[in-house]
Amino acid sequence: MMIVNRVTTVLKCLMLIVVFSGMNQLALAVNPVPGAAQSQPVLLQNARVHTAVGEAEIQDVLLVDGTIAAIGHQLDLPADTKQVDLTGKHLYPGLIALINQLGLIEVSAVRATRDDREITETNPDLQVQVAFNADSVVIPTIRSNGFSHSLIYPAGSMISGRSALMQLDAWNWQDALVQSDVGLHINWPSMSIRSGWRSQQSPDKQREQQQQQLEQLQQYFSQAQAYFLAEQAGKNRGKDSRWHSMLPFFAGELPLFVHADDPRQIRQAMLLAEKYQAKLVIVGGRDSWRMADELAAADVAVIYTAPFGLPTRADEAYDQAFMAPGILREAGVRLALSLDGFWDTRNLVFATGHVTRYGLSRQDALLALTLDAAKIAGVADRLGSIEVGKSASLVVSDGDIFDYLGHQVEMMWIDGREVDLDNRHKQLHQRFQQRYRQ
Repeated sequence: MMIVNRVTTVLKCLMLIVVFSGMNQLALAVNPVPGAAQSQPVLLQNARVHTAVGEAEIQDVLLVDGTIAAIGHQLDLPADTKQVDLTGKHLYPGLIALINQLGLIEVSAVRATRDDREITETNPDLQVQVAFNADSVVIPTIRSNGFSHSLIYPAGSMISGRSALMQLDAWNWQDALVQSDVGLHINWPSMSIRSGWRSQQSPDKQREQQQQQLEQLQQYFSQAQAYFLAEQAGKNRGKDSRWHSMLPFFAGELPLFVHADDPRQIRQAMLLAEKYQAKLVIVGGRDSWRMADELAAADVAVIYTAPFGLPTRADEAYDQAFMAPGILREAGVRLALSLDGFWDTRNLVFATGHVTRYGLSRQDALLALTLDAAKIAGVADRLGSIEVGKSASLVVSDGDIFDYLGHQVEMMWIDGREVDLDNRHKQLHQRFQQRYRQ
């Protein structure tokens, strides 16, 4: 089980040695040492500061004890302040990658390095953070593109478990954990009917199975609600760990993250959330642009996972997937962007810049990876913007961080700790440079 599987973490580390390094290259496979706690105040000077709550402007930012202590010009400084000149650089909040399995999968084709799912259909008690491998060599490659935090989730079953927000410079999962129980994840039954070579069942049989899955999902929630009511009345004679873990959901404290693309799926999920008075977040949302006004009116957020997507249907425009984020924001939907997976999260920053050419404003693009992402994850009081009192989780880029040509991440701080941005890709680049110089 994921919640007790420490053996898998050891196997992951062994696979890193074999697959990525080779025994004669063991030293290169070792990740950078996590940064030490901030020991003195740090002043970041003359950067173009993208706060995510206002217009970008050149100003200074003071970091003290892991938090942002002041922003502006000619700030009063403690006596031992270290000053860092960032003239000509861009300063952003640490980017937040929602919905991925970073640290849960190392090599997707090697089962021993995967700890991303369970096989049963009801796992609401599953806490994904305990399976997080802080030593994954994939993590530094994601971090080097500007991501300081990641929302990881369990995949697989109908009720797959609870997600957790992790910071990406840690010794172990305990150090990495920022927020557990971010949301309860549901994989909504498909509403599509397959035909031709893709299907081995008749349309009627597929509809029958879909109806059975929907009824089963409704039954799970009914059973969990009955357990909740019995718990309130003190009538439960035993403890069912599955339904006991859903008590916060029925108390209105645990949001519902539904993985769905089709409008029929999304509307059914909205009805379920309305029935149980739950906060709803749609994950995936390929067709969410078709019902943007409905989502905005119901205050349903969307984590859109197809900013690089192909058209869903033959009669859609080639750039429909690129335009969807702009349509959602224009309607007033709270939006975050994601590339669901693990290693491809590194390209999310470029996907975000890509959709700014198709209707999403640059400010909304920044929000989709910072403040709005933090709001969806329930940590906007601590992360997602450059404001006094918030975590000193910041990233410096030599140019526009969302632009392929301008993007050049040079420095990062997480909770005031300076992060080593070395990674396996850079090590390989440096190694083979030597080969061609000989």
